[in-house]
Amino acid sequence: MKFDLFSTVILTHDLTESGFRRGDVATVVEQIPATANREGGYLLEMFDASGNTLGVISVLESEIELPKPNAVVNYREYEKAA
Repeated sequence: MKFDLFSTVILTHDLTESGFRRGDVATVVEQIPATANREGGYLLEMFDASGNTLGVISVLESEIELPKPNAVVNYREYEKAA
């Protein structure tokens, strides 16, 4: 597994079913091992600006990355998909 538990990671694309978007920041809370038919993944906890949990989502390893040192953190309203 590439990402340690409790690492801060960034989504690499929109997850429309959950309302989260590319660039949203998350915390790794569980690792999901790879199988013969599927790459490994992670459970991520998503927080709002006050530290309240918005949700826990599962993603594949290829759907997240570590923050880049020259990146800017963005602030946006969260609107969960209906």
